[in-house]
Amino acid sequence: MALIKKDVILVGAKGRKEVTALFDSGVSYSCIEKRLASELAHLEPLAEPMVFETAERESIVVAEYRVVLDFFFTDSPRRFTDELVVIEGLSEDIIIGATTMQKWKIRLDFDREEVIYDRKMQRLRI
Repeated sequence: MALIKKDVILVGAKGRKEVTALFDSGVSYSCIEKRLASELAHLEPLAEPMVFETAERESIVVAEYRVVLDFFFTDSPRRFTDELVVIEGLSEDIIIGATTMQKWKIRLDFDREEVIYDRKMQRLRI
């Protein structure tokens, strides 16, 4: 498990904002701080709350909302999109987790501290 930070542009139904995202291979789902989520998108209630364990022993966080956002790396027009779980009081603005990285074939190069993705791919398939 390791993490790397990279600037991204978040785009939702209510706006857009450039933030520094934490890419963390040890986090299951991508998540976003509640204040930022409500600034960019409409919060959608989850059918059932999701309970997450944290790095702190025996500590949990409960999520009751989600949002769908697009995100772009600042050096490419390639659009990525995913569902993010909304967490109140999250330590980062946004954390990109393993499911999003697997979905979009995003890799982390820990030696060079880089986020690797295909900057040329623009073809979306149904």
